[in-house]
Amino acid sequence: MALIAIGGSVGAGLFIGSGAVIQTAGPAAILSYALAGALVFLTLRALGEMVVAVPAGGSFSDYARLAFGPRAGFTIGWVYWWMYAVLVAAESVAGATIVGQWVELPGWALALVVLLAMTVANLISVKVFAETESLFSLVKVATIVAFLLVGGLYALGLWSGSGGSTVANLWQIGGFAPKGWVAVLGATVVVLFAFGGVEIITVAAGESEEPERGVATAITNVLWRIGLFYVASIVVVVMVVPWNSTELDRSPFVVVMETVGVPGAALIMEIVVLIAVLSVLNAAMYTSSRMLFTLTRQGDAPGVLRGTNRRGVPVRAILLGTVVGYAAVVADYLFPGQVFGFLVASIGAILLVLFLVICASQLVLGARVRRNAPERLTLRMWGFPYLTWVTLSGLVAVFVAMAALPEHRQALWASVGAVVVAVLAYEVRRRLGPEPSRLVLGVPGRVGPRELDVLVGPGSVPGAGSGSRGDGSCAPE
Repeated sequence: MALIAIGGSVGAGLFIGSGAVIQTAGPAAILSYALAGALVFLTLRALGEMVVAVPAGGSFSDYARLAFGPRAGFTIGWVYWWMYAVLVAAESVAGATIVGQWVELPGWALALVVLLAMTVANLISVKVFAETESLFSLVKVATIVAFLLVGGLYALGLWSGSGGSTVANLWQIGGFAPKGWVAVLGATVVVLFAFGGVEIITVAAGESEEPERGVATAITNVLWRIGLFYVASIVVVVMVVPWNSTELDRSPFVVVMETVGVPGAALIMEIVVLIAVLSVLNAAMYTSSRMLFTLTRQGDAPGVLRGTNRRGVPVRAILLGTVVGYAAVVADYLFPGQVFGFLVASIGAILLVLFLVICASQLVLGARVRRNAPERLTLRMWGFPYLTWVTLSGLVAVFVAMAALPEHRQALWASVGAVVVAVLAYEVRRRLGPEPSRLVLGVPGRVGPRELDVLVGPGSVPGAGSGSRGDGSCAPE
């Protein structure tokens, strides 16, 4: 589960996108990554408290439902599914772009091959997904550790042929924050979305043997991983390479390795970036299918999508999650080179909306659990409710910053539009659709529906039904 958290969050946004952040904020990009990392970590801690204390099975979708009612659960579930369905498409196109440097085939054909390969991996079993994601993550971890070691020695003047320390790059070109602190906050808006994916561990918890312990351990360890993989990497980059270097338009990791003199640095990093893209694609496909499966449990998606094979894999949910990807393949054929940017812009700030809902849900459910069953709080959100309010305020500040900065405004409104569409869809379903089935949210052997009534308040938990194990994991029907 720890490796899945890494796999979901360490992608092309770090290996390539960090260059634009450094050019925006200068060496103070270190603070941008630290601030965004702190917000993400605290949000994850708030989510972890709910997962361990109230293992409802559907992660944040169920917690939004328990805290604010079925409209909130429906909306955040479908918006989250849409984000990862689009991400499947975007990463397929991105992977095809990288492979296209080595193989002379049309981009749409390569995107189709990449998409099919990851679909097969997810269809076999959840074990194959987990092992594939672990392998991808290990490659990324090894690359970053090697990068930190080599780049750090070079920056300190301890690498053979380095010519002396380059640490002064932190302040000698216009100062530590050459474009001002507003630019640092603006860069934080961009950085926040690079951390998307860490929340996948709470989705995967339902299919692990010991979800509470696994989530607690993974969340506890995420802080130092964020510090090591993101903040420390940016420290090395801005020490080795001047922040205003036009070379940073490429991958900062490649530029550092070439500066140090590592042979074949560009090719090595291209392979690592491809692995990072495949890792995020793999995680996105898994997450979109499990969120859709959760929506079927709540009666918020057609029950036919609930079907699983004998290995517990929700085949129909996985295949539906790839539909946007196949549509992107067709679009890439019709409009080559224009699809990736459009897809990324279309999901805009959905992750920010998700984090806001997580913190708001934890404020409500955290208070209920502390009042009704405080013994279940084995993983606590620190300084509750004050630190949760601080985190929520920080996320709202990012939301306001996106509205104020012209370059982020379009992405923000695209995400707000997705939320509005989901809310309208709920109203249509409520008025015209069938009454949702009554499903068990409790976890067999750990927490049943009656206990959840005690934890989160009478009437909050649906009665018993059929069609799922009730623990958020997938089981053969």
